[in-house]
This record gives sequence, C-alpha cells and structure tokens, in this order.
Amino acid sequence: MMNSFLKKIAIVLPTMVIANVVCLKAQTNITGQKKLNTITTGVPFLRISPDARAGAMGDVGIATESDANDTHWNIAKMVNNKKKTGAALTYTPWLRDLVPDINLAYLSGYTKFGENDNQAVSASLRYFNLGTIAFKSIDATDLGTGYPRELAFNLGYSRKLSENLSLGVAGRYTNSNLSAGPATLPGTVFKPGNAFSTDIGVFYTKPMKKDNEDGDRLNFGAAITNLGTKISYNNVRKDFLPTNLGIGAAYKYKIDEYNSMNFALDMNKLLVPSPQFYKNVNGEDSTQYYPTNVSVINGLFSSFGDAPGGVAEEFKEIMWSTGVEYAYQNQFFARAGYFYEDYTKGNRKFATLGLGFKYNVFNLNMAYLVPSGSGINRNPLSNTLRFTLLFDFDAAKKKNAADDDKDEE
Repeated sequence: MMNSFLKKIAIVLPTMVIANVVCLKAQTNITGQKKLNTITTGVPFLRISPDARAGAMGDVGIATESDANDTHWNIAKMVNNKKKTGAALTYTPWLRDLVPDINLAYLSGYTKFGENDNQAVSASLRYFNLGTIAFKSIDATDLGTGYPRELAFNLGYSRKLSENLSLGVAGRYTNSNLSAGPATLPGTVFKPGNAFSTDIGVFYTKPMKKDNEDGDRLNFGAAITNLGTKISYNNVRKDFLPTNLGIGAAYKYKIDEYNSMNFALDMNKLLVPSPQFYKNVNGEDSTQYYPTNVSVINGLFSSFGDAPGGVAEEFKEIMWSTGVEYAYQNQFFARAGYFYEDYTKGNRKFATLGLGFKYNVFNLNMAYLVPSGSGINRNPLSNTLRFTLLFDFDAAKKKNAADDDKDEE
C-alpha cells in the first residue's frame, strides 16, 4: 500500500511543482459553492508567455504587430515583420518570491526570403530551469538532489498568400526531464518525457486607409499550438500537451505623426478533455478523474462539448487577454493589460504593466505583473520584472551602409 501511495505522489509531484496547481480531490455539490474543475496538462511551460512586450499587455500576441517572438504566438505573423532579419532574447524569473533559482529563457529569430520577401523561416529555443530539488521519502529520509530541466525547440515556415493574408506552420520537439534525480519506486520506470507537436497559424492585416501602410490598421489572427503526441515520464500514465486554440484581434490607431495607440484582445481555449466526475449512489458528482485514455484527435474535437456543466462551463474554459500600447515616435512605449480566467478553471486574474525603448539596432522591453492572489493562488510572476532584447539586423546593415557612404564622401 505504501509503495502504491509513493507511486501516485511521484507521478503528480513534478506537474505540481511546475504548474503550481493543486490536484483537486472529490468535489461535493454544496449550495452556493462553485465547483472547481481545472484543466491540467503535461509540460505547461509551453504556455508561459515568453516575451516582455506581450507579457506587459496581459499576454496578448496572436494579432499584434509582428516581431521575432511570433514563433510562440502565431507563426503566420512572422513573414509580416518589417525588417528582413531579426532575433530576440528573453529572461523570465519564475516564483521569484519563493525561490531564487527557477527561470525561463527564450531565444528566437527569423529571416525573410523570396520574391518581395514573401516567405520566412524561423526558429526558437525555450529553456526552463527548475533549479534544484531535494528528494525525500515518505518518512523524510534524504534521497539526494535532482536537477529538473525542460526545453522546447521549434522550426517554422510562413508565407504570404496575398498582400493581406499569410499562413504559417511550425514543428516542435519538447524534452521534459522532471525526474532527474535519485528517486525510484518498485515497478515504475522514470524517464525524461519527449513529445513532437506542430503549430498552425493564419494572419490577416489590412490598412484602414488605402495606400497608407503606416496609418490605422486592423489585424486578425488565429493559431492552434502544441498539437501533437502525448508525453509520459513513466510506464503508468500519458498526459496531453497543452494544445490551444487562440483567436485574436488588434487595432492600431495613429493619433498624429508622432503618437499612436495599439489595442488588442485575445481569447484562448485548451483543446484537451475536461476533467470528469464519477457519480455516487445518489447520482451526484463524486470523485474527479482525468480521461487520459482519450486519443489526441478525439480529445481535440470533444473539448468543445465535454465539460460536465454543459455549454455554460465550456464558455468558462475560455481565457481572455486584453492589452493596450502607447507609442511615441515608434521609439518609446508604455503598455498595460489584463488577463482573466474563470474561478472554476484556475482563477488566474492579473494586471500587467510595461515599458519599451527602441534605438537603432535593438529594442528593450520590460514587463511587470502586478501582485495578485495569495497562497497557492498567487501568480508565479508576481513582483517579477522580465526583460526582452530584440535585435534588428536589417537596420544594422543599413546603418553600416550609410556610414560607408559618409566615409567615401
């Protein structure tokens, strides 16, 4: 019995460490009490917002103006970057209020080619360092130290189908080594989890006034991300990847020659099965369970109608993000945003703030998440500053060419 208990703990503990999610036990129907039914998946680090610009705008990015971080938000946007080549590097501390050695690093880049630069290839690397973990047995015996790590690498391709419409696709390899440590259990083989997935995106952009590319503009985007195999750390259970459907819209309003505003709204929904409830002898919901034996394709389609609470609960599974950005001469930026998730589906609600500065060949963006929640509901990024550096190599080449012309004169 003790080995069985240890096995269950070892299976769920890594996911709890990363996602900061408490496994829900039996829920009873108490009048006036909301029933918690949070969707959980494997490798939730794939859904962490990796860049400071989007992070400062409430985690919106599906239809905002393009940059080198589009490999996460919408691969179809990549070919719409104004410059030919670019790269970005982001550093994000994680759970900084509690531990000092957990962080997420994200490196991405792209280059455009073809007739009128109507195609683009891109790549990104996401590395999640979970620091060190002290393993102990159920009787508190020291089992040693582990060093869990996770990474994801992807390659993408996007293409313009017309002046306004573009499509993109990306392939991703994910490695999650959460069981990197001395803990072992009889009958259970722990191993790093590996998974392959793909992203598919579409992006539509149109200036509101004819022949005014730098004026008011309306964007729409949609993307399905992390659609792929399940992931497993042992010979007992396989978990779904955080397959997600995102739909977004953004509007750029140019106030005058020097000032402009960007408004954006995203909605996201996980395309994985909702947790279900066993019925007790009275026909009431009893113990919660996760339908991990459902296939990926069946889980994708059934996710639109499998919530125990029906249509009302399906709508509660939608996460909302909204953000605004003010730009002065396209060099100085001030940003704010808000993220909302229903109480029964995770209860993440937080406001974000941020600043940006663009000079010559690089941009520097900063994001701050306003402290929210308490205890297990406290956001891992509360009181945390994260930074993104974006490099514009195309601009660098043009600057060097201009310097050469001056030297010749």
